[in-house]
Amino acid sequence: MADIDENSFIFNGFRIDGNRRLLLDDEERPVSLTPKVFDLLLYLVQNRGKLLAKDQLMSAVWPDTIVEESNLTQNVSILRRALGDAKGDNAFIVTVPGRGYKFVAEVTNDRLTDEEEVPEKPSARIRASHRPALYAGIVLAAFAIVAGAFYVFANRRTNAEAPRTLAILPFRPLVSDNTDEALEMGMTDTLIARMSSDPGLILRPLSSVRPFARSDADPQAAGRQLGADTVLEGNVQRWGDKIRVNVRLINVASGEPLWSGTFDDKYTDVFAMEDAISGKVAEALKLRLAPSAGVRQTQNVEAYRLYLQGRLFQFKSTPQEIRQAIGFYEKALELDPSYALAYAGIADSYRMLPITSDVSSSEAFPRSKEAALKALELDGHSSQSHVVLGYVYSWYDWNWTAAEIEMRKAIELDPNNPDAHRGLSIMLTVTGRHDDAINEMRVARTLDPLSLQTNALEAQALHYAGRDDEAIDRLNKTFEIEPRFWIARLMLARIYIGRERWNDALTELDKARSASGGNSESISLAAYALARSSRVGEARKVIDELKNPADQSYMPSYNIALAYNGLGDKEQALRWLEDAAERHDVRMTLLKVDHKWDNLRGEQRFDSIMHRIGLN
Repeated sequence: MADIDENSFIFNGFRIDGNRRLLLDDEERPVSLTPKVFDLLLYLVQNRGKLLAKDQLMSAVWPDTIVEESNLTQNVSILRRALGDAKGDNAFIVTVPGRGYKFVAEVTNDRLTDEEEVPEKPSARIRASHRPALYAGIVLAAFAIVAGAFYVFANRRTNAEAPRTLAILPFRPLVSDNTDEALEMGMTDTLIARMSSDPGLILRPLSSVRPFARSDADPQAAGRQLGADTVLEGNVQRWGDKIRVNVRLINVASGEPLWSGTFDDKYTDVFAMEDAISGKVAEALKLRLAPSAGVRQTQNVEAYRLYLQGRLFQFKSTPQEIRQAIGFYEKALELDPSYALAYAGIADSYRMLPITSDVSSSEAFPRSKEAALKALELDGHSSQSHVVLGYVYSWYDWNWTAAEIEMRKAIELDPNNPDAHRGLSIMLTVTGRHDDAINEMRVARTLDPLSLQTNALEAQALHYAGRDDEAIDRLNKTFEIEPRFWIARLMLARIYIGRERWNDALTELDKARSASGGNSESISLAAYALARSSRVGEARKVIDELKNPADQSYMPSYNIALAYNGLGDKEQALRWLEDAAERHDVRMTLLKVDHKWDNLRGEQRFDSIMHRIGLN
């Protein structure tokens, strides 16, 4: 008998060659997998049909190394994309939430004996008894193949050897006093999206690279901070209908330039220029990019310019600028009604307003949902639109099953989308699945290491899991990036309240209120802390401020309820909570995990509210 390696298998158009540690597609082409992703695939296939716990998989794939669960999650995502299972069809790997993974595709061993008939397929194994007679022909054929392919392979590395992480730094103006921030950031954002189509490469998102928009930023130092193997830096300038772009690709470890280029064209041909740049970078890094369709989704240059303006304002995240972003997206749609990315931008902007801007949920979330569904109608592969739907289903509809489905769909479509992992983590936190929530947020931080939001939200996940020391450590790292980040200050105040460090909490809340421009949550938490520290008169003055805001803006009922609960006024706290539930206030989703409400648990009215939200 002439069996091949016992670790060789065939399944759904793929073949694992155990001798060479390769995954081959149905045309016998190698599929790019890193060694650890191959180990993961092999172990899953060897144990096909079995539910494998996460700890079991990590021990099998990293036997001599202590790794976090985020390493496993990320490698599963990369493997799914390599197998073409990124749409969430579960044709290969099924996730069992909170438990592990199962390989479900039908598998056969790729082994032949002398008695077996050789299939007439290029991938078939040659019977041992026939091999000697074929050696000469194989050698001659090999010479022909080598002669034809030598030039290609002499200058090519495999995708597995390509840099694992690429950071595209914000483009800068060629002339410092002639800046166009929307074009500079937009060019960066578009190239990040374009380059991310290679499943073996991780792109640092715009939220992580934005701090390096300064003209004096050192690209090699930026790459080290971002944990990137390679950085792309560039300059862009527009003069009338002309545009020039200079780009340089740099190896972070050595500082060695890998490639540079200059591109001159008409601004109306900016799409072709972006494709040319991404193509040259892919060539230098030996990557394979998917076709560019679906990245831009418009051929209208003016609609594209308006979309870039919208992205710029949306990233600034203040209430006024988020609304300005929506205006730019709407103008882009007037020029191109089928522009899916503009709909996705509107959906994401409305999704942000109730959290950042004291906008009512009923005003924002239905509009967000409508725009997200339209974006998916035009582009069913939009990961970010699924993220937005996940937020709407959890924050407004309180449909936790649908929310998790959307978040996991977003991750399947784009495992490197940090917002998808953030969104799933938040949903897991508020439903009490703390370990999974922390793991998902750490995946998000791995992908988006300098994101202020990600770092602060990881602290939130740790806090609600009862791991406050770790949460404080993460917040301190956030302050190293940006000391004034108000969400992190708010989060630190929550921890101090839990520890009854009332003065420290009030100090942090004052900083949060100042930096946020008066976010009402910082005010309501201050009322709670004042009341709990026996400063009742001051607390009542703050409650009056909450109930009668000077600018007559929308005031979330949840925040008033929290302040009354600090006073121990259960009747008023429950009345305002019931009003908040009626309005589907987004903050109601914290009721299950926030210990500030423990004094009301067991109260019939409170339990009724919890049942309505689906969190009891």
